[in-house]
Amino acid sequence: MDDDTPMPEPLRRAIHQMVSDAVQNLQEVLRYTEPDIAHDWKRMTLIRATDASDTMDQASLLIAAYCQHTGMAMDTLASYLQTRQQHSRAAGPTHDDRAHLAGLLGEPAPESTGGPGASGLRYWRGQHTAENAQQVDDDPQKLFTEAVLHGLRARICDDVDALDSYLPPHVAELARKVAGVLEEPQPAPV
Repeated sequence: MDDDTPMPEPLRRAIHQMVSDAVQNLQEVLRYTEPDIAHDWKRMTLIRATDASDTMDQASLLIAAYCQHTGMAMDTLASYLQTRQQHSRAAGPTHDDRAHLAGLLGEPAPESTGGPGASGLRYWRGQHTAENAQQVDDDPQKLFTEAVLHGLRARICDDVDALDSYLPPHVAELARKVAGVLEEPQPAPV
């Protein structure tokens, strides 16, 4: 099959719907990190993050099924699916995950993370992230991504006014702008 063949329209629409569903779940992950709903953050961030992950897994496997259907070699398909990176949530947090958390929380490295390897790298990454969290977060890409997710969700739920109740003012302002643009139908490009 020719690699230049566009994705079939029914598959394209299904993938768009799955990505949209995953994005809505990711927005809820962000929402449940805000202090005003701290009572439920553990349960809801885990549920929504895993919902988003599962939805994107379904999208990946649907595309993979199409690739297999059109004759893609299994070794090529496995490399595209990055199967060596796959980790199961069913086993729970790994030693590497606990090392990452220890670094984030400024706690001592768990045993055997001092040397080279994945656990040591994850501990260092946690430390680095924690150090950056102490600085003012003015990364425009991160700010824009959060604002788009919150603005989209606010528009979908028709609850733009709620943005001010749970977001920092600079994020709420940008999210309101995003929601405002989504409110008015945009003319199609010519």
